[in-house]
Amino acid sequence: MSNQLIECVPNFSEGNDMSVIKQITSQVETVDGVKLLDVDPGQATNRTVVTFVGPPEAVIEAAVRAVKKASELIDMSKHTGAHPRFGATDVCPLVPVSNITMEETVEYARKLARRIGEELSITVYCYENAAFCEERRNLAYVRSGEYEALKDKLRKPEWKPDFGPAEFNARSGATAVGARDFLVAYNINLNTTSTRRANAIAFDVREKGRVKTVDGIPTGKAMLDENGERAWSPGSLKCVKGIGWFIEEYGIAQISMNLTNISVTPVHIAFDEVCKKAADRGVRVTGSELVGLIPLNAMLDAGKYFLKKQKRSIGISDKEIIKIAVKSLGLDDLYPFKPEEKIIEYALANKSGKLLGDMSLIDFVEETASESPAPGGGSISASVGAMGAALGTMVANLSSHKRGWDERWEEFSDWAEKGKAYHDELLRLVDEDTDAFNKIMQAFGMPKGTSAEKAERNQAIQAATKCAIEVPFTVMEQALGTMEVLKAMAQIGNPNSVSDAGVGALCARTAVMGAFLNVKINATDLKDRKFVDDILAKGLEIERKAIELEHQILEIVNGKM
Repeated sequence: MSNQLIECVPNFSEGNDMSVIKQITSQVETVDGVKLLDVDPGQATNRTVVTFVGPPEAVIEAAVRAVKKASELIDMSKHTGAHPRFGATDVCPLVPVSNITMEETVEYARKLARRIGEELSITVYCYENAAFCEERRNLAYVRSGEYEALKDKLRKPEWKPDFGPAEFNARSGATAVGARDFLVAYNINLNTTSTRRANAIAFDVREKGRVKTVDGIPTGKAMLDENGERAWSPGSLKCVKGIGWFIEEYGIAQISMNLTNISVTPVHIAFDEVCKKAADRGVRVTGSELVGLIPLNAMLDAGKYFLKKQKRSIGISDKEIIKIAVKSLGLDDLYPFKPEEKIIEYALANKSGKLLGDMSLIDFVEETASESPAPGGGSISASVGAMGAALGTMVANLSSHKRGWDERWEEFSDWAEKGKAYHDELLRLVDEDTDAFNKIMQAFGMPKGTSAEKAERNQAIQAATKCAIEVPFTVMEQALGTMEVLKAMAQIGNPNSVSDAGVGALCARTAVMGAFLNVKINATDLKDRKFVDDILAKGLEIERKAIELEHQILEIVNGKM
């Protein structure tokens, strides 16, 4: 599985003194694996919103360091600003980005809250999904009365904090730590200059909708509900906030939206719905723009959505899927859309060390041929397996576009998507095999002077060796899995490409047998013989199945030529 990523968006009660802000954000940058994405100070609010992303434990550490520095530099007894606030670090929400659930994010948020409370002696309340009671889910309730009311609130039993002291700290105040869904700020461009028309479309789609009027005329008298409050007619999209405005820089009106839960209303659904509502009012959507960053999966989901509408295979490269998303959403309407800057996972990518998977074919071959022992047979086996899976994927994609087979596009798209999943994983294993070898070398380089050092070194060597067995074994499993796709494509795929399925089978079998050689040679150095016996037995069975499937596929292929 890919690494888990969470986003942290702390709001610090300082928006004017850039030296203070820089000292706080510099703490974030001291933690390996965390990337500072945005620093947005506001003078009127006297508040700075900071955004950083990384693996959960690293993000928590970065947040603790930043909160600590803020408590040292910001004196809340002297703070004024237009925005509600009650602490030097006012709020500190965590947001799941990729490969992590909200439930897991909640646990990390509470861990962060505990560390802030216990290590920094700051009063902490948990809010939104991290709240321990329903009424504290609402940030406005937790922050009611703001900093000025905090001293009196802390005297009341019902306001006992979730973590940290129940005593008023005049300098730091209190901090709200939460877990919330990823918010996407998203603007949709219109072929009009009318703010009124843009607002009308925004009211059509946003969850809150528009105020009901007695006579049904937008400018008419507001209808009241049973409580004497204004009654609202909801819009068509859940978890969406929106208004219309005019952008002088571009000379157009836009629908400005906050998508507060993209698992409920993703970007592509919001875009299509605005297109429909705009058309109903004689307005055309010309494109859109993302403000800030977006998770990779959200872009891939958008690209796949539009590909499916075109009845095209979705088993293509992420790069091509993203290209379809950008063109379909018109994300390059106002200025070029740069995936490496706008997609969180790409912005986080470490470019300092070149991955084998990022090399050209020539560079990869020449690197393999060099005097360095890695990449070696394990990485080559994974790359050969990836080539085999790619061939199966290619046959599926060609079959989905074959003239006369239009009604079968989805069938072949499913096979292409399955093949793509295999070759993506095998490509990842190309580098993981080399990493496993490097870990063994690092373990052998550990000090061995004292008995404790020797024991630690031996333990590290055994752990690294076990990893060096498990990685090529995973290559075997993945390469064998590709043969299901290759056999299906040999049987039912485009007959003009049947030889490609055959070559793919040869690659898959080579990957299995090559990876097994790496399993066996590394297994000789592992002391856990039960683990070795079990994995060798499983490896033999995978090898047997791969050879058998290769024969079956080649028989089908030769029978069709």
